[in-house]
Amino acid sequence: MDLTKSMKIAASGLQAQSTRLRTVAENLANADSLAKTPDGQPYRRKLVTFRSELDRSLGTPVVKVAGIGYDKTAFQKRLDPQHPAADADGYVLTPNVNPMIELMDMRQAQRSYDANLSVIEVSKSMLSRTIDILRG
Repeated sequence: MDLTKSMKIAASGLQAQSTRLRTVAENLANADSLAKTPDGQPYRRKLVTFRSELDRSLGTPVVKVAGIGYDKTAFQKRLDPQHPAADADGYVLTPNVNPMIELMDMRQAQRSYDANLSVIEVSKSMLSRTIDILRG
């Protein structure tokens, strides 16, 4: 495989994982964001989906972000009759964000990001060595 192709493929992985990391960070930042009114909804967890797309200039598939959607799991309820978003029974809907899951997703995205970065660094080093050999 052409080393420049491997670098471009890894760069597409970096971009995809960067989007995933930003989304996980947003989920963590809003893990306690409640509705402001009884009929409102709290923050809903966001999810990133990927797709494989053919890069015609490379002639090979690369990863792209297919979209950022919402997690459809149910909200939890917490008893807090004093909160402005409490229903008639005193319960407030809380976000469907589980910080432990978000931290695991963040760790996985970081590892994928690091792996793609390593591919770029190794490819760059190999290209540099090839140029040095050709000069020699």
